[in-house]
Amino acid sequence: MTAPLGFAVVGTGSVAATHALALRRVAGARLLAAWSPDPARCAAFARTHGIDAAGDLGALIRRDDVDVVCVTTPSGLHAESALAALAAGKHVVCEKPIEVREDRIDAMIAVAARHGRRIACVFQNRFAPGARALKAAVDAGRFGRLALCQAMTNWWRDDAYYRAGGWRGTWDLDGGGALMNQGIHGVDLLQWMVGMPSEVLARTARCAHDAIEVEDTAVAALRFPCGALGSIQASTASWPGFSRRIEISGDRGCAVLEDDRLVRWEFMAEESGDADLRALPGIPAPGGNAQTVAGDGHRRQLQEVVDALREGRQPPVAPDEARESVRVVLAIYRSARSGDLVRLQPSPASRYAGA
Repeated sequence: MTAPLGFAVVGTGSVAATHALALRRVAGARLLAAWSPDPARCAAFARTHGIDAAGDLGALIRRDDVDVVCVTTPSGLHAESALAALAAGKHVVCEKPIEVREDRIDAMIAVAARHGRRIACVFQNRFAPGARALKAAVDAGRFGRLALCQAMTNWWRDDAYYRAGGWRGTWDLDGGGALMNQGIHGVDLLQWMVGMPSEVLARTARCAHDAIEVEDTAVAALRFPCGALGSIQASTASWPGFSRRIEISGDRGCAVLEDDRLVRWEFMAEESGDADLRALPGIPAPGGNAQTVAGDGHRRQLQEVVDALREGRQPPVAPDEARESVRVVLAIYRSARSGDLVRLQPSPASRYAGA
């Protein structure tokens, strides 16, 4: 395959612009068209990015020159657009979270397998150098026996942020609050690096945003199958906002990742390359107070998606992987509602068989 893969965007909110700008810098990709249920907004988006504005979703996914559809609609509508695109024979790149209900994720996986198409979920923070170095260190056992594994996303969002999109802060379309929307990246990084926790005990609250349905603050205590303990924090009520933080510690080392900067990287046994990792400048990050996401992570992941599709491989992150962070978030919500400890079953073997 030598021709560029044709991309289209479904949904023209703020993250759609991130996809459009990232795709300009992806070798082997070409953004062709967009669709939104708001025709005026779609037309403006199309003019800005020099692409076609589709009259309806069906017209967009029937285009022969569109190979991949980026789904950037509100979280609770991801399955609706993704299922239509997959059934039309298109591959799908779906923004995080892949969906807010597990049965909808299962439906997406089943339809992708039936039509021989691929799904990748956007968790762009996995593709930054600091995160990959931390994942490799955990996999290599450099921390020894893990003790504490923590993810913190203590950000600030004002009331205008929630008013700007009627879907934000709702159970149906946002699927939750600070945890499902903002904290999902930290949850994904933690379970990607350490694995699925076996136990969750949680509390949630609305501390600053009375007009929303969901939580603006969440705290969860975790236990992992290896015996390590952990925690997850997420907030949109923490002015002025702080960097997302991942902390891993064990009896032979500790590391702290802030956005993508390794601010601590200490091990009993020093290895070649450790000094270089400590010197990583990090990728310019949005910070806890930003309303958008940095584009370079999207570019990195979309490039890997294009490369994988051109080679006939499953691109990262497959939907069975993407559902893991949703499983954790939903377990936290169950615990917060009941006040009880929630036990999570081990992750099933991959049931994703995209051709």
